[in-house]
Amino acid sequence: MSHRRRPPPEEGAGDLSPPSPAGKSRRARPWPERRVLALALAFRAANALLVRTYFNPDEHWQCLEVAHRIAFGYGHLTWEWKRGLRGYLHPLIFAALYKFLAFLHLDTPWFMAMAPRLLQSVFAAFGDLYLYKLSKLIFNDHVAQWTLFSQLVNWFMFFCITRTLSNSLETVLTVAGLYYWFNAIESSKGNSVVSKQQTASYQSPQSRKMALLIAALACAVRPTSAITWLYVGLLDFIHTKSKCRLLFLEVIPLGAIILAVTTLLDWWMYGSRVIVPLNFLKFNLFSSGGDYYGTHVFHWYFTQGFPSMIWTFLPLLVFGVIKSREWRISGLIAWVLGVYSLLGHKEFRFVLPVLPLALMFSGYCLASMSQFKGKSLHEKRHFSKLQLSVILLVITNVPMALYMSLFHQRGTEDAMFYLSKEAHDGRVNSVLFLMPCHSTPYYSSLHSSLPMRFLDCTPSDNKGTLDESDRFLMNPLDFVGEIFGNLSSFSHIVLFESEERRILQLLLRDSFEEVRRFFHSHFKIDRDLQSSVVMYSQRDVL
Repeated sequence: MSHRRRPPPEEGAGDLSPPSPAGKSRRARPWPERRVLALALAFRAANALLVRTYFNPDEHWQCLEVAHRIAFGYGHLTWEWKRGLRGYLHPLIFAALYKFLAFLHLDTPWFMAMAPRLLQSVFAAFGDLYLYKLSKLIFNDHVAQWTLFSQLVNWFMFFCITRTLSNSLETVLTVAGLYYWFNAIESSKGNSVVSKQQTASYQSPQSRKMALLIAALACAVRPTSAITWLYVGLLDFIHTKSKCRLLFLEVIPLGAIILAVTTLLDWWMYGSRVIVPLNFLKFNLFSSGGDYYGTHVFHWYFTQGFPSMIWTFLPLLVFGVIKSREWRISGLIAWVLGVYSLLGHKEFRFVLPVLPLALMFSGYCLASMSQFKGKSLHEKRHFSKLQLSVILLVITNVPMALYMSLFHQRGTEDAMFYLSKEAHDGRVNSVLFLMPCHSTPYYSSLHSSLPMRFLDCTPSDNKGTLDESDRFLMNPLDFVGEIFGNLSSFSHIVLFESEERRILQLLLRDSFEEVRRFFHSHFKIDRDLQSSVVMYSQRDVL
């Protein structure tokens, strides 16, 4: 695919800089990048503070729990870490944050719960900035402004980007890397995206090296990021003249350096020679190990997953792809969705890195609406179409973002925050979680080295073997009696209301009383309705 910019569309055919009534080109006033970053930092900080719900266990169990163990010496490592499937680069960022909080004596329940998301909000803000810059580079200032609007308003981006998932950091790195990559391409050509006067001030090799460095870091954080960069790299490798120079003097050296550094880091942290990217790809791609956690139909990302994420921006995405004819980016989105569709186990967060790119096309569509010029009689009608579109996007995304971030599945987070305050005051001795595994945060939220027990769900080598979570859900009363016998060895028990009814008599028999009940959800997701999280405590602890 050629990287020459398409010729500007004819007037009235989607040109985003149509002539003004006076005959002069009217352009959007550019926003200073510092102002964009300041806006993004403020918005994402508020975003982080408003996210109070539980979304995916990996946010806590594959990042913060590991970081807490590194910083304070205690924390649970899931089975993935025992098999060498996870790298330490991402958790070490938050381990440093925890050490900093401890140094300042700020490792209190509130800071331990909110500081990691606030740190991630800083990364997310830079992701917003680089998306603005990428849109400006490929299209223009006006599209960049509407792209930023789309990015900030989209419900799923608000819901997910400030969470400490590796996918969130991968998304930021992907957008930043793509900016430097396309900057290198366009500046070297001196075409319509970057003017000839600007070309001399750009240093294409440095931009490309920066892009390759960021791409390598993205792959180190999450090896499946290679899917994105394989497409981007091959697309340009085919058309580049200096193939050997690109491959042997830039791609391989930079990739080898990052791989060597992260591998040595993992060897040091694991205490053994573990090649994490190889183990990760082997388990998730070649052996379909992720299928243990459930599978979806092939077309799920195209028909359910991604449409749910982009939501009411979908029609604008389709229009933007068709009218902009920017096939490199739209092809990348289709490639990523297509490759991930080959895997049985599918999750929303896996394709998060291409959501900002899709929103860029929404920005293109909105910019087209705002600058469409026709007769004065029609101008008001088209402007009203823009207003209606903006209103529709706001009323369908903002309430959704707030509901999912503030209410849906918040009980497990509230329960752990309550326990952390009680433990801080010395009123908790030990905790048992009688709920599906990894339903709550753990030591990273409790921040106290008390004995705790949750139901294990480590995959078994023998297919058909039920784990503790499955056995408990099938018959809670028999399972508790068989595994734990008398529950009096625990001072606190946490469980969902749906299971509480089935073991209530056992709890009362062992001298437990209800302490708190936390709202969790209005509707069920993948199992029985878990409307509340209930906490019981021994009477002598109350």
